[in-house]
Amino acid sequence: MGVVHHSNHLVYFEAARVEWLRRRGVSFGAWTERGLHFPVVEVAVTYRSAAFFDDALVIDIRLAELRAASARFTYRLLRGDTVLAEAMTRLAFIDAARRPIRIPPDILEILSSPEIA
Repeated sequence: MGVVHHSNHLVYFEAARVEWLRRRGVSFGAWTERGLHFPVVEVAVTYRSAAFFDDALVIDIRLAELRAASARFTYRLLRGDTVLAEAMTRLAFIDAARRPIRIPPDILEILSSPEIA
């Protein structure tokens, strides 16, 4: 049908989040070596309009909330000025034993850093 399957939106949002973190110098390998993990624990997506194959898409991502042990990101998937989808993910910090932990101060500082263009 030429329409992007709705499940692909989650892949797009994850790619945007990884890039957002990479621009702040985050290395997931380094976090893993420290026994830190940052899995998605909640997701919500509102689909507004279809995305089609060959569309040039942009994702606007923001860190919307930072708690002691979790972070919430919001996303807007855009084709030009048209909002195709809006989403939210919450990620939790866990240790190697998969127990929730407070965000370490150095990572809190990275997450709190100003938006980078």
